[in-house]
Amino acid sequence: MSPVRASCIAGLGHYAPERRVENTEIESQLGLETGWIERRTGIRARRWAAEGELLTDLAAPAGAAAVSDANISRGDIALTILATSTPDHLLPPSAPLLAHHLGLSNSGAIDLAGACSGFIYALTLADGFVRTQCKPVLVVAANILSRRINPAERASAVLFADAAGAVVLVPSDDTEMGLLGVDLASDGSHYDLISIPSGGSKQPFDPGMAASEALMTMRDGQEMFLQAVNGMTHCAKRALAAAGLNSADISRFVPHQANARIFDVVGEDVGIEPGRIVHTIAEYGNSSAATIPLSLSLSRQASPFVSGEKLLLAAAGAGLIGGALVWGI
Repeated sequence: MSPVRASCIAGLGHYAPERRVENTEIESQLGLETGWIERRTGIRARRWAAEGELLTDLAAPAGAAAVSDANISRGDIALTILATSTPDHLLPPSAPLLAHHLGLSNSGAIDLAGACSGFIYALTLADGFVRTQCKPVLVVAANILSRRINPAERASAVLFADAAGAVVLVPSDDTEMGLLGVDLASDGSHYDLISIPSGGSKQPFDPGMAASEALMTMRDGQEMFLQAVNGMTHCAKRALAAAGLNSADISRFVPHQANARIFDVVGEDVGIEPGRIVHTIAEYGNSSAATIPLSLSLSRQASPFVSGEKLLLAAAGAGLIGGALVWGI
């Protein structure tokens, strides 16, 4: 078996829970004036999972849609990568259950915990597998962050949402398609800017601990904003350079939907005007790793991709980890 020269996106899919939560509900709980959230984040509403709805319940319909869209047999999928920060359980991983639900009988399966940048990392790893093994890969990014929100903490309570997005990669010999340039980065000196304090080996769950210890906290929202802008900008510029392209070559910039102000600033710094930036944050909020594949699927619905398009994807988040890649359609 000889390695192929490229991978390509053969299928896309997404899923968002039915419950739509408008800003007024959260603004009322936090004592904020009407319109405060949208002015500062660009979010008008977000989707939250129903009681009893699991992470794999979100991931499965997104994955099924992507496999169906790719028009390949489920038995052809050789690897399933699930990018999530909110698995069904800490142990075992959720990806094997997802593959089982989808009937992917010949697929390996693994969770990838990359926070908001998880899809960028998963797509990069999936591309390498497709190139070397010449077999299709399903990448799903999904999160249920509504259950990790501290309703009393304004910085995080206004942002986070639940959703799933998925892509299927297949082998290709067209070197103008697939991963053209990538840049990945991390900075552990800002490790605790966003965290869930308990549940790991440092602070295991304890029956006597405060409920807030199991919820997300954002230590410094303004610093997180600055780090996200800097990280996404630098990675995007380096990914473009690695691809031998410039900002004028990009047809769509699909950023992680963390905050509309973040990706508007990144777009300006990279040289991409607002008309080429894909926005889904207004209706879907910030579902961490899921926002980019969700946005890819929604963007294609609104305006189908054309052969030869070049996409720029970028993200940054907890860890801190970030990355950007250029993808050819």
